[in-house]
Amino acid sequence: MNRIRHFIIVNLLLVIYVSNPLFAQRLWMENGDQYYEFSDKGIETVNPKNGSRTIFLSHELLVPQGMKTALKVENFSISKNKELILIYTNSAKVWRENTRGDYWVYNKQSNQLKQLGKQFPSAQLMFAKFSPLNDKVAYVNKADHNIYVEDLTNGAISAVTTDGTDRMINGTFDWVYEEEFGCKDGFRWSPDGQSIAYWKLDARSIRNFLMINNTDSLYSFTIPVEYPKVGQSPSACSIWTYELASKNSHHINIPGDPEQHYIPRMEWCLDSKQLIFQQLNRKQNESKIYTASIATHEAQAIHRETSNSWIDIKARWNNNDPSGWDWIQEGKAFIWVSEKDGWRKIYQIDLKGNEKLITKADYDIINLDFLDPKGETIYFTASPTNATQKYLYSVSTKGGSPKRLTPTSFEGTCDYDISKDGKTAIFNFSNRAELKYDAVVSLPNHQTLVDFEIKRQKKASDGIAEFFKIKTAEGIELDGWMVKPLDFDTSKKYPVVFMVYGEPASQTVLDNFGAGYNSLYKGNMAHDGYIYISLDNRGTPAPKGNVWRKSIYRNIGQLNIRDQALAAQEILKWSFVDSSRIAVWGWSGGGSSTLNLLGQYPQIYKTGIAIAAVANQLLYDNVYQERYMGLPQENLADFENGSPLKYAKNIKGNLLYIHGTGDDNVHYQNAEVLIDELIKNNVQFQLMSYPNRSHAISEGKGTNEHLKTLFTNYLKLHCPPGGR
Repeated sequence: MNRIRHFIIVNLLLVIYVSNPLFAQRLWMENGDQYYEFSDKGIETVNPKNGSRTIFLSHELLVPQGMKTALKVENFSISKNKELILIYTNSAKVWRENTRGDYWVYNKQSNQLKQLGKQFPSAQLMFAKFSPLNDKVAYVNKADHNIYVEDLTNGAISAVTTDGTDRMINGTFDWVYEEEFGCKDGFRWSPDGQSIAYWKLDARSIRNFLMINNTDSLYSFTIPVEYPKVGQSPSACSIWTYELASKNSHHINIPGDPEQHYIPRMEWCLDSKQLIFQQLNRKQNESKIYTASIATHEAQAIHRETSNSWIDIKARWNNNDPSGWDWIQEGKAFIWVSEKDGWRKIYQIDLKGNEKLITKADYDIINLDFLDPKGETIYFTASPTNATQKYLYSVSTKGGSPKRLTPTSFEGTCDYDISKDGKTAIFNFSNRAELKYDAVVSLPNHQTLVDFEIKRQKKASDGIAEFFKIKTAEGIELDGWMVKPLDFDTSKKYPVVFMVYGEPASQTVLDNFGAGYNSLYKGNMAHDGYIYISLDNRGTPAPKGNVWRKSIYRNIGQLNIRDQALAAQEILKWSFVDSSRIAVWGWSGGGSSTLNLLGQYPQIYKTGIAIAAVANQLLYDNVYQERYMGLPQENLADFENGSPLKYAKNIKGNLLYIHGTGDDNVHYQNAEVLIDELIKNNVQFQLMSYPNRSHAISEGKGTNEHLKTLFTNYLKLHCPPGGR
């Protein structure tokens, strides 16, 4: 369950508050502290220190010949010589994101705008990238899963691969690699522009899961999704290189069975003579780093790490993006992150595999935000004393004690977009009560150069979250937030609604502007008289150390559920809580937790709303479920004992189950096996199926309003608000 998909709840919390400027594309210049940004005037260069803007490519120049309107720019990149601009437009969704579309190149010298790959079907090109020599562009054609190189001087197109099919995938990835590793772009230009390295996935052994569309034609039809269920082998994965001069492809010889490993990261070494990549075994508890000579095509292991649970990859601390390699010492060594000593720390590894600890303090880094090799500085975010918050730190690439850069006057969640020279950053800040963004600060002194552009403050009438800690009967301390009714009276008893996630993919208890907000509730929960609470159990990805996060290994659906329930039992002891009105809801992994709480602790939870839940862990994908639970061939009982299906017969309270029939992530199959079990045991419940809606249940006119109305009405009916 990929973090992007499983931050559904957190994103819903934030969406009402955060407008587009916070997420507008900002492309920092390679040198200096200015950036490119697309506006209604075209592409502009922006100096954030004084706000000055200069037109780099005007809107009028983006009108293709024979057309009356300019291209709708959705993304862009600029060649190293700044003479060529690659425009991405007319995009369409592949799996999670709009990663296929059309590409155009504008040449500033000739003032010409040309479409790439015109011989291919519309909106089928993916991940187009300039050659480092500025003379070619490479891209994937989604229609045939092959990689092509187009010469910008004469328009000639040559195929890098020719064996692509719907199941032989070159230069991009299958469903599960994107969903669980964040891997999308699957090819890399060599720094000298002479070669291309790429992934090849052989998905021919992966079975299709068939989703059924009953509404869009007279006869129903199926939509196949290649989907490896837990216990099934993944796509065979290999790495290849292609030499432009000889037009020869070479397979890199990597030890091991290609169907029993994953390669989530691969890049070129800076000398263009070697590749470097990470290999995970299928259980994801052994990581090896290899280098491979493009002369011999042989891979040599230079580093190995093992774990008694699982090993996270770069996507975990790099905003779900595993790409890139963090080089230092002019390519002789690189930065690596590991939790092997109990904390997520930064290390240096050289090309011979020699290792050196960089961050010696015993606390977790949260994100590796920026590496400045010239300034020999690493910027990262952490929060050593409060796992709900996030601040900027720096440390020398040579090692030493990290230094906090965020002033102590900021208490909450701090995010930074740092310029390529490491001297300037766009600074965004939020906590439970306020949101500020687009300040400009200098680094490392964090001096404010430009104050926050946007500032928002919650009113008391909005309901502001309070953060608290609660200790269970087993001595486990959990972080939580709570929003009390606006007319809170300690002499009265109020209903409690718990929002839960509880799995390793997401934290819900974060000190940001979304804390305490429920986007599915029509109205204001605090105004209506609910106590709204969320708790983070063991196993959630909080910066509390390896033991906290990895304790859930082979225990999803058990340890997290016990933590949540025992914490709820302590909350029920509060004098102002009405134990007869206790509700819980969650989405995806949170939906699974909701079902498990209702089934395993029916004496606590009287009402539940579960959305898009995994009812049986054996029905989910192999990468996620095997990472956190092992292989069902070895420990089947753990999967069964952690699945809501086992406890469905015990549900005594009110249950509303919601699922989209077009969910290609958590298949509607989960709903039907759950329904079957509930019927068998005469457990009464209500069901809402959203035809052809995906995991986010966002498609279709009126869907969001319908879902909110359904959620709110059910909650008010079965867990009435207000003090008594």
